[in-house]
Amino acid sequence: MSFAEQLARLQVFLDADDLHEEALDYIAAHGYLTALCICPQEVPEREWIDALFAEPPHYRDDTERDAIEATLIQLKAHIARQLASDEDMELPCDLDMGSEPDDSDLRGWCIGFMEGVFLREAAWFEDAEDEVSELLLPIMVGSGLFDEQQEFADIADDSELVDEMVGQIPEVLTALYLICHAPEEKPALLKPRRH
Repeated sequence: MSFAEQLARLQVFLDADDLHEEALDYIAAHGYLTALCICPQEVPEREWIDALFAEPPHYRDDTERDAIEATLIQLKAHIARQLASDEDMELPCDLDMGSEPDDSDLRGWCIGFMEGVFLREAAWFEDAEDEVSELLLPIMVGSGLFDEQQEFADIADDSELVDEMVGQIPEVLTALYLICHAPEEKPALLKPRRH
């Protein structure tokens, strides 16, 4: 079975209605795994898999469980390779909140990403708190999780600003990855690229 076929099977599994209501769907799981790849601290596989599902899913059998968990681990490795490359990360959804932000795939992706951050929140802010906070802002805005705070409510009311911020998410991911995994390379972001 090709990786694309495995991903398609994973998507059907994660988007099924019979998972726990707090389990992440495929788009949210992608955001979650992206955050885990960026996180400066490694989270054990068993812990992040269990947290993704909120409670153990009803697998048909051990073979299905092994296949789903193996595909999640492969997807995480695939995302890590994308982040480590020079290319901007491609999200599995449009960089657009649409007319109903609460229903948008991008909101789901951002919520999943923040769930990944919450697993090891202290580790994210340990070394470069101000930079990380600033870079996380577009994802925090996209998630809608912080809209009760006045600062976020004001941003959410300005749809053009929200669109501009969420449009920066692929670049933000690259910058976060460099801060957390290659801090000595950071100045390269400021120099013009030589061809």
